[in-house]
Amino acid sequence: MLAYVLISLKKQAEQEVFDRLKELKEIKVVHMLYGEWDFIVNVDAPNIEAITTFTMEKIRSMPEVEMTSTLIVAK
Repeated sequence: MLAYVLISLKKQAEQEVFDRLKELKEIKVVHMLYGEWDFIVNVDAPNIEAITTFTMEKIRSMPEVEMTSTLIVAK
């Protein structure tokens, strides 16, 4: 299952978070953004539950992360 996760940070630690995100095996692509969101990542996981667990445990658990929005790809 494919999803995109938008990530907004609480503080400016973009490069540090970018480097950590690139190391996560579930993330296929990381893009740093300008604007309201700091990153968009492409996540590949077997099902919605795995995407939810990954987002909560690996992304939202980072102290710098303020907010995420997960977009599940329909087709």
